[in-house]
Amino acid sequence: RAVIKARQGVEYLANAEVRVVDDAGNEVVKDGATMGEIIMRGNAIMKGYYNDPAATEKAIRNGWFHSGDIGFLDDEGYLYIVDRIKDLVIRGGENIGCGHVESALAMYPGVHEAVVYSVPDERLGEEVGATVYADQPVDVDDLRRFLATQLAAFEVPRYVTVTDQPLPRTASGKLFKREVRAAAIDSLGLR
Repeated sequence: RAVIKARQGVEYLANAEVRVVDDAGNEVVKDGATMGEIIMRGNAIMKGYYNDPAATEKAIRNGWFHSGDIGFLDDEGYLYIVDRIKDLVIRGGENIGCGHVESALAMYPGVHEAVVYSVPDERLGEEVGATVYADQPVDVDDLRRFLATQLAAFEVPRYVTVTDQPLPRTASGKLFKREVRAAAIDSLGLR
């Protein structure tokens, strides 16, 4: 998580106004828990994408740049950046940041890498899935008990795949989440 100190009221950051809004564009409560998309405007914020009016129209609405980042403000005005919108699992209306769950998984002994992703679910829309690379055997039930001490109950992955091989990476060295998710969903037979 990144933490940025901003002033109270309309939040200001490096000559930019910063807000956290819900899907309807309304500011969320500054309670340290209610998450939304981080939007901003100001002199230091881009005016658009070069030669790409469609991307500009999607990203900049009513003068506000929609960052695609999910975060929240606490009652002291600290901004917490939690995840990216595309990396959210929406489980029965609850927004779950994949990065938050991945951090908790990485604290478990022997786990070296973790990827968290959405798994289709008929009742809840999406469930939390995870694939972990560990250099020693992992008891999945013990892992879930550990995660229950670190996460809210709805954030604990329902589906966990353990591998003794490093997870695939893109050419730039980032974990290849899309490939890991596709392989896990195929192996679970949930397409």
